[in-house]
Amino acid sequence: MALSVVRKPTLPVRWISPVALVLLWQLASSTGVLSPEKLASPLTVAQSAGELIADGQLVDAFLVSLGRVFFGFLIGGVIGVALGLASGLSRWGETLLDPPVQMLRTLPHLGLIPLFILWFGIGEEPKLALVAAGVAFPLYLNLHAGIRQTDPGLVEAARVLGYTRFERVVHVVLPSAVPQTLVGLRIALGTAWLSLIVGEQINADAGLGFLINNAREFLRTDVVVVGLVVYALLGLSTDALVRLLERRVLRWRAR
Repeated sequence: MALSVVRKPTLPVRWISPVALVLLWQLASSTGVLSPEKLASPLTVAQSAGELIADGQLVDAFLVSLGRVFFGFLIGGVIGVALGLASGLSRWGETLLDPPVQMLRTLPHLGLIPLFILWFGIGEEPKLALVAAGVAFPLYLNLHAGIRQTDPGLVEAARVLGYTRFERVVHVVLPSAVPQTLVGLRIALGTAWLSLIVGEQINADAGLGFLINNAREFLRTDVVVVGLVVYALLGLSTDALVRLLERRVLRWRAR
């Protein structure tokens, strides 16, 4: 009996439910079921987005938030990768580093905000630290797991062929850890945007979080939704970039 292949829905089909939700949202707003004080209509949100783009507010806020995520991700990425390599490639490193990292990992990093404010004040530093903390742990865990799950047979074969320890690490261990590390990268990027949303509530005077907080003060639900949509689009865009990187880097897996 021939097995039927289940095909994934094409892109236009996948857009049916989101478009339907937006239409229902507009219908509820137009008929008065959903008051504008609770949630602005999609048309109002789109109009407000156009106005914010035209006067430059949205672009400025976007660039500030993007910069915060970039530098926070850079800091957290360096820490997570360094700890993951040290712990994954060395038994002593795992013995010394893995227990405290695992203990810290169990703490919700968003709960560290009071400490970060005490340590760094209310400027940019706690926001960057929050993003970095959200990035470091997923990268560490997945890189460490990827290294430790390397096929021992491949390592032994490389040793028999005369590879030095350094060559075995470079040509066998690290390539084997790439798929798991890319999973950690996707998780880290998602956590970075989540951390930024919370971090920008800490006395922000610029960025998407400031735009949203300012709109909340004036009951501008349309501007709040615009900010949230931009956050969502940024998260989806970075996730799509990582998936594209996965397809390019892991082409050998499809062979």
